[in-house]
Amino acid sequence: MSQAIDESAGGTHALRLATPAAVDVFTRILTHGPITRIDITRQTGLSQAAVTKAVTPLIAHGFVTDAAPVRAADAAPGRPAQPLSVVPEAMLALGVKINAHEIIGVATTMRATILHTIDRPLADCGVTTVVDKITDVVAELVHRLGADAAKIIGIGVSASGDVDSQRGIVRKSPLLGWAGVPLGELLQTRLEQPVFIDGDVRALTIAEEWFGVGVGVDSFAIVTIGAGIGCGLYVNGDVVSGANGVAGQIGHLPFGPHDRICRCGRSGCVETVASSSAILAAVRDGRGDPELTLAQAVELARDGDPVASSAFGEASRILGMAIATMVNLVGPELVLVMGEAAPDYDVYETQLRECLAEHAFGAAADCRIITRVHRMDAWARGAAASVIRTAVHQQLPRRA
Repeated sequence: MSQAIDESAGGTHALRLATPAAVDVFTRILTHGPITRIDITRQTGLSQAAVTKAVTPLIAHGFVTDAAPVRAADAAPGRPAQPLSVVPEAMLALGVKINAHEIIGVATTMRATILHTIDRPLADCGVTTVVDKITDVVAELVHRLGADAAKIIGIGVSASGDVDSQRGIVRKSPLLGWAGVPLGELLQTRLEQPVFIDGDVRALTIAEEWFGVGVGVDSFAIVTIGAGIGCGLYVNGDVVSGANGVAGQIGHLPFGPHDRICRCGRSGCVETVASSSAILAAVRDGRGDPELTLAQAVELARDGDPVASSAFGEASRILGMAIATMVNLVGPELVLVMGEAAPDYDVYETQLRECLAEHAFGAAADCRIITRVHRMDAWARGAAASVIRTAVHQQLPRRA
């Protein structure tokens, strides 16, 4: 058996890295490539011999390739370095995001580049309905991939709330109205590929860790603004999961008015004020217009409407306090604000930054805050990235 690839695992596309060194080397090529063997040695601390031993079978099996030789401007004379890159479409992943009213599925390359996207409405959030719809979405993605479906390494599925990724259980999802749902087991009986269940914000954070803002960054946080308020954390070289699978729940910090009841059943959560649904509800109530859309509420705030301005102002203050608390505790290098409300960030950016500066301690206030227009298929891409990371770390169940 190869010391880098476990050939007993099955087909060519069943990635089974047999040693920790092989996992480290492949991870470095996947997330930082193109990268030379020398740089891998420097960054991992492995010997050149160990790197060569890991790389050789990866190239032989078609997972990694030598790119065109390059030479730095200040390089010494001699043979140019040959950077290594993954072959992105040598392996594929499927990602599925469960929303309250829809299922979004994507097929991606090994670098989480989206190849196909499918969006299907949900009639209800019943477990049977959701499992059936996910099965249909996966079948359609497989059909679209055609012969390339043989390259699928697994299916990642993400949901909001408290998710036990180790056992594949959605312990509690207020958005879906679920409690104690063994989603992994239910889907594994219906699907032919290994299935990995994860929290949606954690999966999104993994995608940024490996293929986004987290590459080359020591620490970062993601704050998602939408129907809820989520937070993903990357510190000390890993995404924070928490001892019991729960971490970064700034949406449920008790900074809101205590007479407002959250979907989680508690009072005063940040989400009761700062989520897009809470903001919209406040503007609708204040103006007596139950048909008002979020886009219309944003435009009213931009035009200085007192009701809309007040709702967004309160959201800015509460969200700023929540982010400042997280920044004080964790001290991330940057905070990425994203979600369905991120494109409207200008409405409350100034107040949020002022509140963050007021409550963040010392140099913690110097963290960069950046925003990104967020497409809904990015959540499904996060689920795909989560299953990619799980596969590379050799934590997916072996297929029979």
